[in-house]
Amino acid sequence: MTSLTGWFKGCQQCASPNYNARPDGVEIDLLVIHCISLPEGQYGTGHITDLFFNRLDCSAHPSFVDLRDLQVSCHFVIDRQGHTIQYVSTFDRAWHAGVSSFQGRKNCNDYAIGIELEGTDQSVFTDQQYAGLNRLIATIQQHHPAITSSRIVGHSDIAPGRKTDPGVGFEWSRLNT
Repeated sequence: MTSLTGWFKGCQQCASPNYNARPDGVEIDLLVIHCISLPEGQYGTGHITDLFFNRLDCSAHPSFVDLRDLQVSCHFVIDRQGHTIQYVSTFDRAWHAGVSSFQGRKNCNDYAIGIELEGTDQSVFTDQQYAGLNRLIATIQQHHPAITSSRIVGHSDIAPGRKTDPGVGFEWSRLNT
């Protein structure tokens, strides 16, 4: 990582316009794991990047209709082969958590880093994804030490009843935290 920018070396960098500044004085102390595929269960389509750049053709698939005018992003995506793309500096606020709360503290986007794994709430994730995720978490923790193992959660943990990702196929025991 470049300590002044929050952009990590070793990741493809693809700067999304969907971010803003974190509130002044907020410590980055939470990591949220998500999953995404567009359309659901289809991988390597390029639609995730299109979504994060507000250029997704919502007529390309019936499931995209609900994504019209949605502006979202995350800090990182790890694809099925374990390749990592960074969309937002870790020092900036990506728009990944939505309405959320952790330990009574609202607006998780203010203090969290979001990682999307290419997959679905029902999918099994690949060995390459776990390897990439573990490398990424170790690097994030070096630069944001307030993110301890107890502060690595799923989207379902911060938005219960609204979100279910990373889902039943995610093996928490495979994290080296």
